[in-house]
Amino acid sequence: MPSSSLPPIVQALIDRQAILDCIHAYARGVDRCDRDLLNSVYHEDAWDDHAVFCGPAADFIEWAFAYHEKYLISHQHYVLNHTCELRGAVAHTETYFIFAGRNREGPPVTLLGGRYLDRFEKRAERWAIAARKCLVEWNGSLNDIKHHPDWLAALHSSGRSARSPEDTSYERPLQVTRPAHTVAPY
Repeated sequence: MPSSSLPPIVQALIDRQAILDCIHAYARGVDRCDRDLLNSVYHEDAWDDHAVFCGPAADFIEWAFAYHEKYLISHQHYVLNHTCELRGAVAHTETYFIFAGRNREGPPVTLLGGRYLDRFEKRAERWAIAARKCLVEWNGSLNDIKHHPDWLAALHSSGRSARSPEDTSYERPLQVTRPAHTVAPY
């Protein structure tokens, strides 16, 4: 049945599930170092502001794989609470995450949490991320690692975390406006 003939509530449920599937595919793709799967969650022109990296999603993927290979033995991205605000072919989502990684050096484990703030767009019947901001809100081990101060500061720089409408999750439309950059951890 073509999507145009579905009742709006049914189409909304289908769209929400496709978006959540994309969030889950992101976690699996980055943890399994599956480049094709990870590429599939972003639109070709998407930008990702992951605090210590900001730039085109394709460059982020290369950076993430290189970073994880160099500094981590293994890692897992857990996605938790998820909200999705649909507006036609655009959706804004907020997804809580916990990251756990086994380190090659220093403390045995890195543990941190935060939120992915995404603007999804439906193009040619495909939902994918058009813009992402990763807000790191807490960490359980990074202060024990000898990172450069710019790295630690950058972890908290992709948006504003606030217990009010000043929080970056209320930004509409969500956009990545910082210039492309990468901050070295050491």
